[in-house]
Amino acid sequence: MNQRTLEWGMIAIACLFTVVFAIVVIPPLLRDGDVFGAFAAGFVNPYSSGYATDALLCWLVLAVWVVHDRVMLSVRYGWLCLLLGIVPGVAVGLPLYIVIRSRQLTQSNTH
Repeated sequence: MNQRTLEWGMIAIACLFTVVFAIVVIPPLLRDGDVFGAFAAGFVNPYSSGYATDALLCWLVLAVWVVHDRVMLSVRYGWLCLLLGIVPGVAVGLPLYIVIRSRQLTQSNTH
C-alpha cells in the first residue's frame, strides 16, 4: 500500500465515524443534555462495557504512542489527535494521528 492510499483510507475512516457519531450520538445528547449519562450508557451491560473499555484503553494506547513519538521523533500536533480521540472518538483520533505522523516522518526523511 502506498502512502497516498494509506492516508486516504485513514481519512475516510475518520470521516465515516464522525458522520455516524453525528447521526447516532449528537441528537439524543442535545435532547437530554446529560453528558455523564451518555458516557455511563456505554456501561449498561457486559457487552457494551466491553466495547467501552476497549475504546478507553485504545485511547490510552494512542496517548502513550503520541507522547513517545513527541519525545523520540519530535512528531507535532499529537495532542490534537488525543482531543479528537475523546470526542468524537478514537476512530477519529487514531487515523488522523497516523496521517500526521506519517507525513511528518516522510518529510523529515526527505530533508
